[in-house]
Amino acid sequence: MTDFTFRVHPSPVGEILIVASPDGIVTLHPFEGPLDAELARVATTLHALPAPDDTAGGDIDRQLDEYFEGERKSFDIELDWRLVNGFRRAALEAVRDIPYGETAGYGEVAITAGSPGAARAVGTACATTPFSIVVPVHRVVRSDGSLGEYGGRPEMKRYLLDLERETLGVLAPAAVVS
Repeated sequence: MTDFTFRVHPSPVGEILIVASPDGIVTLHPFEGPLDAELARVATTLHALPAPDDTAGGDIDRQLDEYFEGERKSFDIELDWRLVNGFRRAALEAVRDIPYGETAGYGEVAITAGSPGAARAVGTACATTPFSIVVPVHRVVRSDGSLGEYGGRPEMKRYLLDLERETLGVLAPAAVVS
């Protein structure tokens, strides 16, 4: 028996894989391609194949729906950080502090995370996060305000930022927080 369970939740940005343990959500991310291939990738990382469970992650499906409907600005969930440690975790914890509808540069996140010279490491943490959307790495932008990548899907990053700005009634492009 595995301690990991999963379910897939539809969203405007595609299918979202939710994998949970008794300690919280281990990974939550949109994926492309066959579910079996994505589960095999996750199983390699976890050294265990998650079992299907319609309750994996608790009420995260409701929270995701509320977020995409513009009704939720933050997530109230337990995260299981087992796949993230050291500075990567500090960086992702700092990302969680970026307000809804705003952005911050990689360098700014590095300062908040306690390592002012680690902007590139923040980029790595964002690129490899197991927690897409619920840890808002889409709010981290380049120092010039340009979006940069988002797991090779910059259109998804733009969609999420536009969703948040539209919810707030902001019409101008997202500005970098100084």
